[in-house]
Amino acid sequence: MAAIEYRTAPRPTPEQLVDLYRSCSLGARRPIHDMAVVEQMLAHADLVVTAWDGDELVGLARTLTDYGYVAYLADLAVRDTHQRCGIGRALIARTRRELGPGAMVVLLAAPSAEDYYPRLGFQRHESAWVLRPGDPLR
Repeated sequence: MAAIEYRTAPRPTPEQLVDLYRSCSLGARRPIHDMAVVEQMLAHADLVVTAWDGDELVGLARTLTDYGYVAYLADLAVRDTHQRCGIGRALIARTRRELGPGAMVVLLAAPSAEDYYPRLGFQRHESAWVLRPGDPLR
């Protein structure tokens, strides 16, 4: 593995993003078969930090944020072949550097990553709520 390069620009293509998701556990939980949605995910993210091994996209942190108070880390993806190398931690660290000094990072952990985030210093928050597409608003 060559030295990993981290970037905020240019953003990856939708095809590169889908390839990354397929290479890790996020592929099962993202709309990788709907390129219009994937394009929206990239276009409307406020901050995208990527990790590259040569020309190959090996990691990505996709964040929705106001840069001052809160940042929702919507996706943290690292190619299975590149996990356990510090790439996820580095992506989060670089994301935090782009945010204001008072901005907190919030995320919803994938079931397979629930043990990962506490090791990085994240604290569990018991009052997250989700209204999924198709769920009625009562």
